[in-house]
Amino acid sequence: MAAGLRALGHKTWRTIASIQTGVVLLILVVILAAVGTVVLQRPATEPDEMQTAYSPQVLHILDALGLTDVFHSWWFLGLLALVSVTIISASIDRFPNSWRYFSRPYKYPDESFRRALHPQKSLAIADEESGLVAAERALDSLGYKPERVVREDHFGIFAERHRISELAVYIVHASLLLIFFGTIVDGLWGWRGYLSLNEGQTSNVVEIRDGSTRKLPFAVRCDTAGQENYQDGTPKKWWSKLVVVKDGQDVQKKEIVVNDPLLYSGVRFYQSSYGQNGKVDQLMLVAAPGNGTGEKKTIGLALNETLPLDADTTVRFAEFFPDYAERDGQVYLKSNQLENPAAHLVVTSKKAGKDFDVWFPPMEDVADNSKAPYLLEATDLKMGHFTGLQVSHEPGQWGVWAGVVLMGVGLTFVFYVVHMRFWAVPVCDPKTGRCSLWIGGTANRNRDAFEQRFNEVVASVEKELKTV
Repeated sequence: MAAGLRALGHKTWRTIASIQTGVVLLILVVILAAVGTVVLQRPATEPDEMQTAYSPQVLHILDALGLTDVFHSWWFLGLLALVSVTIISASIDRFPNSWRYFSRPYKYPDESFRRALHPQKSLAIADEESGLVAAERALDSLGYKPERVVREDHFGIFAERHRISELAVYIVHASLLLIFFGTIVDGLWGWRGYLSLNEGQTSNVVEIRDGSTRKLPFAVRCDTAGQENYQDGTPKKWWSKLVVVKDGQDVQKKEIVVNDPLLYSGVRFYQSSYGQNGKVDQLMLVAAPGNGTGEKKTIGLALNETLPLDADTTVRFAEFFPDYAERDGQVYLKSNQLENPAAHLVVTSKKAGKDFDVWFPPMEDVADNSKAPYLLEATDLKMGHFTGLQVSHEPGQWGVWAGVVLMGVGLTFVFYVVHMRFWAVPVCDPKTGRCSLWIGGTANRNRDAFEQRFNEVVASVEKELKTV
């Protein structure tokens, strides 16, 4: 029974630590990550856009499977954890041999090794010492650090470069673990939401993707927002000037655009959308005295604002309808879309002792435009705007970015840093008394290119032999 359990445990360990298992799981991660980039993801995609892109039945299935939020789904995070376990197991299983190879390099090649090694070269030498000296000088001149190796009555020269590249695979393993760790942390403790702010508005309440809300320990104010267009009128970019407010003080300011967020206390605010909020910002007017005397005045009125026209007359912006309808002497709101706007102003005259209703556009049944002591002309209507912000808290991003940097380092070692080793061993024939210098070399990758480097070493040794 115990032997069976040990066999099962050993088989399970070999499966988990298998490179094939790790490769299959990594392929699954890549495929599912690709699905997460093809399928529209919440909350980055607006609900209306999701409903336009998918039918209700398809959207229900995608939501149920977690495919509309792949990178926060339990099965994706579980797969990352399983890949991490496989990487750790494979590293533990193979690292002892790699470390022995790294810490105890093979410095003196035996005869069987010399026969099998490629490339290799034998050069005639007068005696052992002259061959060793020539090899030392040649390797030293090429930037290698030769080491004389003594084995009983045998001598040799060993030199190498970039032994650290033998451990490059573990640097890549560590980088993958950091990336997966950061992604798992984000999936478990991170959150994403949406915050809509009108110009001048301050808020600390974020709408989370699951319909709940989250209060931030600070607030964000939008001072102004805008849109830049191309020459044909299509939007080029949106921007927002944001201010972080904490304890009643402005602590940070930044103008954000797409892909250049505001970051404060681990929370990022991305520019997501921009548009009119259906609320009037200011109505621009030209006011001329009704009697035809006096100068015209240009004024700007905010909603519910009152301004004097003269000592006895004031004007107040009383109502605004973004989309109106008139019926039976009454004005009604049809919708909040800016389709057919109407503005209601009240001109109060102390001299006449009454109020005059001024409407734009003029409405015969409800307006007193012609009876008011001032003739008012609307010249411009400035609408208020909102900025839509994607808000995210991603506590694992440090791990992801550290892993990306470390992977760059590891891949640089894997592809561009080559571990090269050279040996030089004098070999004498006891029967003839002739000696030759055996030179061999190897590299852990790019072996075709290494042969050129090996030929340079051989040529340098031949040159040194002529001077010894």
